[in-house]
Amino acid sequence: MITWNPPIGIGPIRFYALFWMIGLAGAYLLVQRLYKEQKIKDELFEPLFFYCFIGILAGARIGHCLFYEPQYYLHDFPRFIEMLLPIRFTGTGVRLIGYQGLASHGGTLGLMIALWLYVRKYKVPLWTVLDNIAIATPITACCIRLGNLMNSEIIGRPTGGDWGFIFTQVDMLPRHPAQLYEAIAYAVFGLIGWMLYRRMPRKVGTGFFFGYCLTNIFTFRFFVEFCKEVQSDFEVGMTLDMGQLLSIPFVLLGVWCMVKARRS
Repeated sequence: MITWNPPIGIGPIRFYALFWMIGLAGAYLLVQRLYKEQKIKDELFEPLFFYCFIGILAGARIGHCLFYEPQYYLHDFPRFIEMLLPIRFTGTGVRLIGYQGLASHGGTLGLMIALWLYVRKYKVPLWTVLDNIAIATPITACCIRLGNLMNSEIIGRPTGGDWGFIFTQVDMLPRHPAQLYEAIAYAVFGLIGWMLYRRMPRKVGTGFFFGYCLTNIFTFRFFVEFCKEVQSDFEVGMTLDMGQLLSIPFVLLGVWCMVKARRS
């Protein structure tokens, strides 16, 4: 058993935010390298990070609010504003609280929309952009889950195994470290994806790597949900929770992309 009670950060720097930034920086450097290897103009790369950052953050935030807490955020206009801005309206005024609640499915959807807008403006081939981003995405996904682990959030269900984590900020039960399971899996998917790219660089632009990323990440996400505690009260008693239901369309899209890539 591992007793887990890390500090939330170093001084004013929160570990969750730090891991987010490490993940984004890693993806930034990798995609920059891919653009150079594929001889895509530098001026077409620089705006990409802005589109990705805004798309992921906005999509993850709005996705969490609409998927998991719609009854709160759609209750009245002030709460709707809380969905868009990192604030909370209280009886004594407005308090800055940061974005508390981000959904990976919403972040993925937001990223896809942002990339579509980027492609429309800068005329880069859509499938080339999607494949390059997909090669780097597991880096960010891994780091985000490590941030969740440091925050003792998205905890697993109780387990009797010796590998259980006791999240003392939650309770004293040994639980599945579901965040760590995901972080390790995404790191492995990223390594395999990179190795496939080095062997088959010409597949960039076919949709293969985009499909590979979606299929593996969200298939694993579907099954790891069985180890997790429910995220919202309305999920209690559901055969499949919200995370699993939202994963299915992404898996199907990923499989379609890989089949399309093979045919092309």
